[in-house]
Amino acid sequence: MAENAASSPMTLGTKSISKLLVQYSVPAIIASLATSLYNIVDSIFIGRGVGAMAIAGLAITFPLMNLVIAFCTLIAVGGATISSIYLGQKNMSKATDVVNNVFVLCLIHSVVFGGLTLLFLDEILYFFGATRETISYAREFMEVILYGTPISFVFIGLNNVMRATGYPKKAMISALLSVGVNVILAPIFIFKFHWGIKGAATATIIGQSVAFIWVLVHFISKKSFIHFQRDNKWLSWTILKRIYAIGLSPFLMNVCACIVVIFINKALLDYGAEAGNLCVGAYGILNRTTMFFVMIVFGVTQGMQPILGFNFGAGNWDRVKKTLKLGIIIGIIVTTIGWLITELLPNAVSSLFTVDKALIDIARRGFRIYFIVYPVVGCQIVIQNYFQSVGMPKLSIFLSLTRQLIFLIPFLIIFPRYFGVDGVWASMSASDLIATFVALITLWYQMRKESRLMKERSSTTTG
Repeated sequence: MAENAASSPMTLGTKSISKLLVQYSVPAIIASLATSLYNIVDSIFIGRGVGAMAIAGLAITFPLMNLVIAFCTLIAVGGATISSIYLGQKNMSKATDVVNNVFVLCLIHSVVFGGLTLLFLDEILYFFGATRETISYAREFMEVILYGTPISFVFIGLNNVMRATGYPKKAMISALLSVGVNVILAPIFIFKFHWGIKGAATATIIGQSVAFIWVLVHFISKKSFIHFQRDNKWLSWTILKRIYAIGLSPFLMNVCACIVVIFINKALLDYGAEAGNLCVGAYGILNRTTMFFVMIVFGVTQGMQPILGFNFGAGNWDRVKKTLKLGIIIGIIVTTIGWLITELLPNAVSSLFTVDKALIDIARRGFRIYFIVYPVVGCQIVIQNYFQSVGMPKLSIFLSLTRQLIFLIPFLIIFPRYFGVDGVWASMSASDLIATFVALITLWYQMRKESRLMKERSSTTTG
């Protein structure tokens, strides 16, 4: 059984869309908010407890952290989408196969990725923009994170499947456990034990270990609607292909984010001159802030995913369209609030992370330019995740590439030559604006195509 009879996965095809969005999105948003707050609080502890260079060192790890997330979400998102589609088709055995496969794949990915990255960690960090002043901070942080990847991967992978198979509240609790333990331990490790940036990373892994146990117990328990079954498939080539096909979109999105951050860091170091490391630190502040609002939108899309997947699998097209429309409206509202806060209070936001006046000044300027078209970002994120949720990974990948590679990287090469550091911030806002137009055009075309197919099926049935 699921959390209760009213929240059974089968109600995804019958219950009010707005009620389902509240039921599934609110726990996901709370979990995403908690994760965002953890990232922000962690950065505040590091900035105030270790120093401005530590913030810059943390920003250097962003590309590598994006790669960690990329290899994890490749499995997590694909597994969650497929399991919800199988539930919509009432195929419980296949949904169970997916859970088993997600667990094994997470372990394999974590060991291979974590082990190889640890072998070449310094070289990777220097390539990502580390300097003599920031390399030690970046290395200390990532060593701990990489040793903990088996725990991180399994926790994140299974938590996504938990939400998709009818347990949004339990998925929220696991995220809150991870964040809560982390927020409690981080200041103790940094300020009392004086472990520096390594203390922040250690607190992260301990928090994820607690959540890992919570999620594992759920899927071991036979009381769970979908749980581990020894006799079901643990590595199926058919399921692997589907997981990778659908998970490829968020994977590429995070790989692109990794590449983009490398370009951003290098442009800031080059055009920031003597203040290059502080510019990288300012980007770290901007990145943490923008991710706070982006993660809320991701929470909405995570809540939409089982609703979209189930109803698409069941052929309920009207319910799919209504879910998408509500999601876009909510996404735009969230990023508009983010724009208002950062435009009106850039100093206050920057001062949360550091007391360094030079760093605050650079971050304030970045907020003014970077966030100028931020309201449209919510729309673009929801549309991209819509295609992913209904099993159209190619369109989702296309939209991800337009923003992060096709538009942003050329802008990062051209704009800073004429506008310096301001050109770096402007590159990001310009790519967001153009990518949103492309997403809207793609959605309009695909909606017309789907509506035409539905009419043809309807006329064929009638005839």
